[in-house]
Amino acid sequence: MERKKVRVGIDVGGTFTDAAVIDNETFEVIGKMKIPTTHHDEDGVAKGIVQILNRILESQGILPEDVTFIAHGTTQATNALLEGDVARVGIIGMGTGLDGMSARSESNPGDIELAPGKFLKTYHTFLDSKNLTDADIETAIDALVQQGAEVIVASEAYSVDDPTNELRVIELANRKGIYATGGHEISQLYGLKTRTRTAVVNASLIPKMMETANMTEKSVKNANIQSQLMIMRCDGGVMSIDEVRKRPILTMLSGLAAGVAGALMYEKISDGIFFEVGGTSVDISVIKNGKVMIQNAQVGGHRTYLQSLDVRTLGIAGGSMIKVSSGKITDVGPRSAHIAGKEYEAFAPADEIVSPKVKFVSPREGDPAEYAICECGNGREFSYTLAGAANILGYVPEGDYAYGNKEAAVKAWEALAAHVGLSVEEAARKVMDIAIDKTMKTVNEMIQDYELDRAFVTLVGGGGSGAVLVPAMAEREGFKSQIASNAPYVSTIGVALAMVKEQLERTVVNPTEEDIKRIRADIVERIVQSGASEETVEVTIEIDSQKNILRAIATGSTELRSKDLGQQAMPLEEMTAVAASSVDQSPENTRLAAQSGRWSLFEAEQTKKSLFGLMKKKVNYVAVLDREGVVRFKKSGVQFTKVTKAAADDQLNEFLDDNTIYSDANATIPKVFAFYKEKMLDLTGMQTKEQLLSILTLETEMLKSEDEMIVIAYQ
Repeated sequence: MERKKVRVGIDVGGTFTDAAVIDNETFEVIGKMKIPTTHHDEDGVAKGIVQILNRILESQGILPEDVTFIAHGTTQATNALLEGDVARVGIIGMGTGLDGMSARSESNPGDIELAPGKFLKTYHTFLDSKNLTDADIETAIDALVQQGAEVIVASEAYSVDDPTNELRVIELANRKGIYATGGHEISQLYGLKTRTRTAVVNASLIPKMMETANMTEKSVKNANIQSQLMIMRCDGGVMSIDEVRKRPILTMLSGLAAGVAGALMYEKISDGIFFEVGGTSVDISVIKNGKVMIQNAQVGGHRTYLQSLDVRTLGIAGGSMIKVSSGKITDVGPRSAHIAGKEYEAFAPADEIVSPKVKFVSPREGDPAEYAICECGNGREFSYTLAGAANILGYVPEGDYAYGNKEAAVKAWEALAAHVGLSVEEAARKVMDIAIDKTMKTVNEMIQDYELDRAFVTLVGGGGSGAVLVPAMAEREGFKSQIASNAPYVSTIGVALAMVKEQLERTVVNPTEEDIKRIRADIVERIVQSGASEETVEVTIEIDSQKNILRAIATGSTELRSKDLGQQAMPLEEMTAVAASSVDQSPENTRLAAQSGRWSLFEAEQTKKSLFGLMKKKVNYVAVLDREGVVRFKKSGVQFTKVTKAAADDQLNEFLDDNTIYSDANATIPKVFAFYKEKMLDLTGMQTKEQLLSILTLETEMLKSEDEMIVIAYQ
């Protein structure tokens, strides 16, 4: 009998280390486990990883050779930056002539503030790169190390075009047993100042991350697992441990990326806001057209060239404590029951709540003594929490991770309600409203930032306390909502199911076909180095003409085949209803207009009247759904056509010309998307028809002549 192959995901959090085992064929979760994170062990968090790995494999009777994929997400880089627990960095700036004058200051970021009062210490020296000798470089390295540098960064003006000198510095530092990195390794964009800063933050993390990476890799090998250990990236993908050793900065915020990655694997979300709600904080991210939104991360208020998920964190969660001042409930959070060292009232046995009285505490030194706890006649103390309010109001369903003891919560809250002159339900509602108001401020900003249609947005709850906040918020604000499958383990599942991902950006004005081919080849080489099988790699090319950035994004699988997550195709009737809802039309007025591969294009037409009803104008609305019923594109006033690969050249030339706006000055080509097989190709950044057709030809070269594609155009 053939043994079952599995994927293992491990998520190292501040409090717990979680693991999940997933069937590699059906993507069903077959095992999950939590243990306390081993911060204080001499082997650090790596000890917890190997402990939970051994336990979960043993509990499921899984042999090491059954593991086809293993990955872990870690908060280590983020925590190191927040706590200032980083290495001191020596910078060798380089340049010559006029460029050298500006490079001297731009390669010297000074000490970088990571968090209030926590700094990354840097030392800087500058070398003229004209006639540069190895002796000059060695002298500079020795001087920086004498000052206290533990890692070296080489940063030269225009090194993205020619990294020779940066590579010389790295090699000479390595020969001396010193970790080193270069600006060109982190980003291919011009902008020496930002590139240096990003490289410096990366370098400061290398020693600590090397230690953990080596220990974790050894642990996995000792467990006789043959599969290469992968690590979660901040953009939701994974990369090999060898890449982590060079670019640990990419793991920063990866814990935040894992949750939404996990939710997207299982939930059919088109446009939504994802909330990973824990005990102390909630991480909020946006899903638009079935994809997570990404932006440049900031460190200490400074922009970096690090692309990460746009995640916003608030001190509102299941364990958030309640503040009371002058006999009124005034706030919820940011302190939590965990920080105050108190148990939740909602998880107490009802008979433990004896003669409850309200007592006020200051959870941390300097906090006002306004946080309410429940002091019982038997000496027991419990915190009043948002989870308690949600259980009292009936928002948490039975069987949910946050489902508590309503009887105990009500008994405890009678004292708080009496103190503020409200009924228990009114007090719970007041607390819930304050939490919703604080969270909705961020939600409204994100809806505005990403131009989401409120009527079509779904709020998705993940984490152990998803049901504490999300259903109540959706009810009050009129949103649809759902709790993600396996919500408490959603991050761990995201790690186990993640794809290998790489991104490359270059500063190129009006990229040629040669530029596009070169960046495509380079990204494929890089992602294969990161652990992806070349056969599974998909590349997306983007051109940002405003910033002159040519961007290649590659995703791939670590196995020889890549498949979707065992999702069944949605029936046509349901799909039509989803498509109609996404463009605010009726299902009766919406029809399936084209299909290709996994894609179905639906169209609805509406006659709009203007000039007091004298003028009539037909407007079309188009939605493109994948086979699982996720809306991946929606817009009004678009044109579309369906062509075979063989006929694409002639028909698309004509189609593009028909949708191009001509003026005296120039021709404005339409924004274009192409859908074929499993691929959605975004060509909206192209400036010329030639550029657009060149990329389309490159991306579709593997198609057979009879394969069909849907092409959409709009201005």
